[in-house]
Order: sequence, then C-alpha cells, then structure tokens
Amino acid sequence: MMNNQNVDHSALKTNQALIIALNIIAFILNTPLLAAVVTLAIVIGTLRKVPGFSFIYRSLKSAGWIKPDILQDNPEPHRFAQGFGGIVMLIGTGVLYAGASTFGWALIWLVIALAALNLFAGFCVGCALYYWLGRLSVPGFSMSPPSDTFPGMKPKIKTANGS
Repeated sequence: MMNNQNVDHSALKTNQALIIALNIIAFILNTPLLAAVVTLAIVIGTLRKVPGFSFIYRSLKSAGWIKPDILQDNPEPHRFAQGFGGIVMLIGTGVLYAGASTFGWALIWLVIALAALNLFAGFCVGCALYYWLGRLSVPGFSMSPPSDTFPGMKPKIKTANGS
C-alpha cells in the first residue's frame, strides 16, 4: 500500500550526515561517549518518529542554509532504518563500554557505511529491508515503495509544495 505522504529528504540527509560525521569524530578521538550521544539521538528520534537530528535540521533550515526536499514517500521505512541503526549503535556502544573496542567500532562503522550509502548514493538498505519484509507479508511492514521506485532508492516524485 502506498500512502503518498510527504517526506522531507533534506531532513533525512542532514540526519545521515551528522550520524556519519559525529561517529567518525568519535572513532578518531576514541570517544565512546560521543557514539553514545549519537545513539541517544537516533533512538529518541525513532521513538518520536522524526530523524534523530531533526532539531539541528530545523535550525539550519530556519537560517536558510538548507532547503526542504519534499518527496512523495513513506516515512515508515525511514523510521525502521533509523531504528535498526539505533539498535546496532546501542549494541556497538555497549560493546565499547564492555571493553571489546574492535567489535564495537566495527558495528559503528557499519552504521556509518550504511548512512553514507544512503547519503551519497540515495540507497537506503533499511528501507529496502522494510519493503522486502512487506513483500513477505511480515506483520507491521505494510507499505509499498513509491511508484516507479526500486525498493530502497530515493523516490523522484516531488510534492506540489516541494522544491
């Protein structure tokens, strides 16, 4: 089922860019606390049904530094992808604090890589997984990709108020 909702992809990209940048800084500085802060933002955002760093996006948009990119899309797959990333980050930071730094940073780098794939190539692995689970009739995964869009790829259809 396609719900034809409006999704601001600029908010998603800002979120991805901050997840990437802050996690790379956390790795370079070997600061699990910063990774934990990123995890907290992702988890809270998922629970609130918004991108984790939407508060920064709103500030950048208000300042005129970022323009909205409103597309006809489903927010549910993006929330699923963010939530899944939050779980991986939660495990990764927990493992870091437990002393298994190689495994912990590997999990965080997995999140970095998947966020980068989405940010730079427009392919959301978590969104594709959401749609594929829907095709398998898994309960709770009811949305279909926007028309003429490969599952996980950024849709092309702008809304009437999109720019």
